[in-house]
Amino acid sequence: MKILVAIQGRHPYSFGDKFVLSSVMDFCLNRITDPEPNLLSFEQFLIQCMVMIKNILECKEYKPCLTGRVVDEKGVTLEQMKKNISSAVGGVVTSLLPNDRIVLLCNVLITRYFVLTASDLEEWYRNPESFHHEQDMVQWTEKLRPCAEALYIVLFENNSQLLAPVVVSLLQETMNNCPTSVTEITSALLLKDAAYGAAAYVYYELSNYLSFKDWFNGALSHELSNDHPNLRIIHRKVAVILGQWVSEIKDETKRPVYCALIRLLQGKDLSVRLAACRSLCLHVEDANFSEREFVDLLPLCWDSCFKLFEEVQEFDSKVQILNLISILIGHVSQVIPFANKLVQFFQKVWEESAGESLLQIQLLVALRNFVIALGYQSPICYNILLPLLENGIDINSPDELNLLEDSMLLWEATLSQAPSLVPQLLSYFSRLVGIMERNFDHLQVAVNIIEDYIILGGNDFLSMHATNIAKILDLVVGNVNDKGLLSILPVVDILIQCFPMEVPPLISSTLQKLIVICLSGGDDRDPSKTSVKASSAAILARVLVMNTNSLAQLASDPSTSQLLQTASIPVQENILLCLVDIWVDKVDNVSSIQKKTIGLALSIILTLRLPQVLDKLDQILSVCTSVILGRNDDLTEEESSGDMSSSASPDEGTIPSKEFRKRQIKLSDQINQLSLEDSVRDNLQTCAAIHGESFNATMSSMHPSAFAQLKQALKMP
Repeated sequence: MKILVAIQGRHPYSFGDKFVLSSVMDFCLNRITDPEPNLLSFEQFLIQCMVMIKNILECKEYKPCLTGRVVDEKGVTLEQMKKNISSAVGGVVTSLLPNDRIVLLCNVLITRYFVLTASDLEEWYRNPESFHHEQDMVQWTEKLRPCAEALYIVLFENNSQLLAPVVVSLLQETMNNCPTSVTEITSALLLKDAAYGAAAYVYYELSNYLSFKDWFNGALSHELSNDHPNLRIIHRKVAVILGQWVSEIKDETKRPVYCALIRLLQGKDLSVRLAACRSLCLHVEDANFSEREFVDLLPLCWDSCFKLFEEVQEFDSKVQILNLISILIGHVSQVIPFANKLVQFFQKVWEESAGESLLQIQLLVALRNFVIALGYQSPICYNILLPLLENGIDINSPDELNLLEDSMLLWEATLSQAPSLVPQLLSYFSRLVGIMERNFDHLQVAVNIIEDYIILGGNDFLSMHATNIAKILDLVVGNVNDKGLLSILPVVDILIQCFPMEVPPLISSTLQKLIVICLSGGDDRDPSKTSVKASSAAILARVLVMNTNSLAQLASDPSTSQLLQTASIPVQENILLCLVDIWVDKVDNVSSIQKKTIGLALSIILTLRLPQVLDKLDQILSVCTSVILGRNDDLTEEESSGDMSSSASPDEGTIPSKEFRKRQIKLSDQINQLSLEDSVRDNLQTCAAIHGESFNATMSSMHPSAFAQLKQALKMP
């Protein structure tokens, strides 16, 4: 059977031969529905029979092909052969599975293979925790019941309209034969449990035939109110149903269902409690989760989770409970009242999780949600958070490979929620150099972290980590693809904006690489290359405007020319004049503030004592004119696209958000304070003084309409 299963998986078309497929399929169906007594104890064989039927029912090669055949196509193509086989196989499967046999198979799967056996119950009572995981998480091909459930789900999906009434009828029959008051473990009770399982797994189809509200009020809630130890069997399955049917649980039933799950979470049986834990996750994560109906249950819910965590032994259980706590923190607003309890809990988990990196990852995720939920009160958890973070971002730590990604996400969340930079957090920045030297796997998070440090740390950050920031930018720029560059360039821009005098000399090698990017060709048909070149050009324009000497020195530095030569970029003239062509070319590919920056940079070029400036005068003035005349539209567009709520100033005594600080930096941008009209007007006069008659001749050769627009832009009489 194992060999046949493997052959069918590897060679479905060959296996589709009617003599092979029909014989094997008929044999397997007979063994499943009517096994000889000695076969029932041979579970591995029955599993392989079920795997075979499931694979055949799911096999996409046996599904009818919807593509048509080309008219007058000569000969039979491979695709046509496959299509013919698919049609033939479809006929074989249909003939072997008429409706009555499908109904029989469905009934047998539920009433024979879903039913808990004496050995199942013994295992449950002996170790409820491991029983839960075997039922809940075991690989479906390893055990008979999960295998039967997997086959049932596929069978139901393929024949839902036929089988939905059958399953509902079976459910009603088993409930009638075993009323909610029954507490003895009888065959009727076990059969009801099996039918509950069948209804749980295919909720998406059954909801058209069965009202959850009536089912819950009529039977499920009564069964949950009966605390007899034997009813743990039904309670566990009800917990599963409440999780599976989450999308069908409407407004008036939500509250009783939440209460039911919390009650199950507080029960005595670990298997039931863990099933309730899993279902609660599904409810809290559901798009229609009602926090209003849940909020007063929160204290009970937290305490039940903490208590359950203390009682379980297995790693999988701890991960499951920690996952619920993490999801709760991320989805409810009332977290701060429970902050101290959560901090104590996280401390305990961290101490117990040594060597269990999967549990530690779950803890890092929960802590990240916790930090975000606490907002600017997050320093109350720094006692546990900072040592844990320090360990996670240490590339020499033995668990570094497993924990680094989640630790960096936690680091970024910690910074974006921090009211200020404590010395420990400030010192961690140097760790980023080692991380980036290893690889660029975490580049986007690293970019967010750098931005957080710039916005939050200001001068203290720059004076402490100037060489580190220069090293990181030098590592990244020139060594990542265009997508990577587009993520790092805004950081370079904000750095120069915040520290215009200090930063350009500090990152001169990065700026040289940006010059190379700007002057290299090859971006005509590549939008991402165009974006990179435009962003790089806007950054160099900013340097020229805010620290003119710095860019002038860089442009005339022999090492810059050497770098361009190495990159095989021929430079015939002054590098600043080469940049003029790029600014003119890329001005339409940037934001409005960058357009103004480029306009200001071009106006500064007018003051160069170089005759070639006059050759470019027409283009420079054309760009400056269009930026001045078009800026009003751009600004309104940028303001409307911005988040106006974040521009509101924080209340007295509250801490400004990261977004507010970022917006303040944008608003206080030196570029905003400068007048492009005044700059062009003044620098035109300087240009006229430098070049005299040549300037007048160039201006008089301007197109009249362009000259008229220039006069309009500069408000000249």
